[in-house]
Amino acid sequence: MSGAAFLDVPYAFDARGRSAVTGDDDHLRDMIMQVLFTIPGERVNRPEFGCGIGQLVFAPAQDALAAAAEQLIHGALLRWLEPLISVETVTVAIVDAAFEITVVYARRDTGERQQDVFRQQVAAS
Repeated sequence: MSGAAFLDVPYAFDARGRSAVTGDDDHLRDMIMQVLFTIPGERVNRPEFGCGIGQLVFAPAQDALAAAAEQLIHGALLRWLEPLISVETVTVAIVDAAFEITVVYARRDTGERQQDVFRQQVAAS
C-alpha cells in the first residue's frame, strides 16, 4: 500500500464534517473485516464476495464448527486479499456464544506481521 488515506469502514464523518479516513494498517483490518462478515450474495456487483461466516452463526457452537469456520475464512482471505496480505494462520474459538476469530498475516508491501481479532455472535447450542 502507499501510505495514502482511505475511507474508514464503517463510513463516518470526522470532526470537520468530512468523510473519515484511515491509514494503511486500519484499512487492511477493515478489508479483512469486510471479507469475514459479508454474506455471499450481499453485494450486487460482486455476489461471490465474502466468506459465509454469517451462515454458520446459527449452527450449534462446537469444535467442528470452529474448524470448518477456520477453513472457510482462510480460503476467503486467500481468494480476496492475496495480493495485499499473506495469511499465516486463522484461529476460531467459540467464547461466550461468539466466534473469536484471530487472523495472523503479513503485509505483502512491507513484510510487517500483524495479528487482528474479530468477534461475531453465534447461536447458543
